[in-house]
Amino acid sequence: MSGVWVFKNGVIRLVENPGAETSSHGSSRRKVLVHLPTGQVITSYSSLEQILTDLGWERYYGGDPDLFQFHKHSSIDLISLPRDFSKFNSVYMYDIVIKNPNIFHVRDM
Repeated sequence: MSGVWVFKNGVIRLVENPGAETSSHGSSRRKVLVHLPTGQVITSYSSLEQILTDLGWERYYGGDPDLFQFHKHSSIDLISLPRDFSKFNSVYMYDIVIKNPNIFHVRDM
């Protein structure tokens, strides 16, 4: 991952630097989230939600209309995603990978 860490309104986040992720031909590489047991590339929140539900995650309605969130009763983890899937980037993908070891993987497309 490359980018710049930005601290704003008490929250720190990584802003990706798309210029740093270029191939030798100059085109930018897109990252995708892959469900390892099936090899399925996650292309929508509906497919992601189904997999997370099967893993014991539940939708969390925390009051922020800009977020799509999941939590597990068995842990303190919370997965927060932008409501707009087009803003789903590698930072969110790696968060899912860390909270679901050996289930998901991030790959270059």
